[in-house]
Amino acid sequence: MSTNKQIIVAFDLYGTLLSTASIADELSQHFGEDKAQSVAALWRRYQLEYTWRLNSMIHAITESGLELDSMSIESLMRAYDSLSTFSDVGPALVALSSHSNIQAVVFSNGTDSMVNSSVKLSPDLGPHASTFSNIITVEEIRKFKPSPDVYFHLADKLGREKNTEQMGDMWLVSGNPFDVLGGRAVGMQAAWVDRAGHGWTDQLVQGVIGKPTVIVKDLGEVAGAIIKYVS
Repeated sequence: MSTNKQIIVAFDLYGTLLSTASIADELSQHFGEDKAQSVAALWRRYQLEYTWRLNSMIHAITESGLELDSMSIESLMRAYDSLSTFSDVGPALVALSSHSNIQAVVFSNGTDSMVNSSVKLSPDLGPHASTFSNIITVEEIRKFKPSPDVYFHLADKLGREKNTEQMGDMWLVSGNPFDVLGGRAVGMQAAWVDRAGHGWTDQLVQGVIGKPTVIVKDLGEVAGAIIKYVS
């Protein structure tokens, strides 16, 4: 394929662009640093399980044997709209904007309001919001990653057919293995961001579709890896 061909690159938000671990700074003001880290990790786990921020946060706090009043809960929810990015995100998005043949979009679980707020109100990500031509969420179809319908919804929103060729022309960039597997199952290409450097170990699905198309150690490698693959 020619590198002049328009390439759609859909970036997962939570755990890929935005670090949900950064919410620990706000949690530490309520519970101290030690408990803040464990609550933040639980919150992230429950968010991945059922995506609703308020429910997952309350579940994490309750399981940790802690309590918060309503004002503190509201404060934490506001803090979730100003999450920090991973350190590699800013420079990578600046570099990405120089590739005119790459159309970048945000593609995330959550509601339109929740995801748009997280992108635009983040002090780190907000300045780069114009890099993305669209912000696509699952609110309209009321299903969540890794349901195949979510990835087909992405194709619909971007004017792509759900056939093998056009699904295979779209790229997913994610730090979440379950997301990578969901995209690969419907024929998308996927770049897995392995910041921890542990390598791909998920054995849930065997064969080519059970692995990312490419593995990168940080977001700065994404554009180069995709362009090299499609060339």
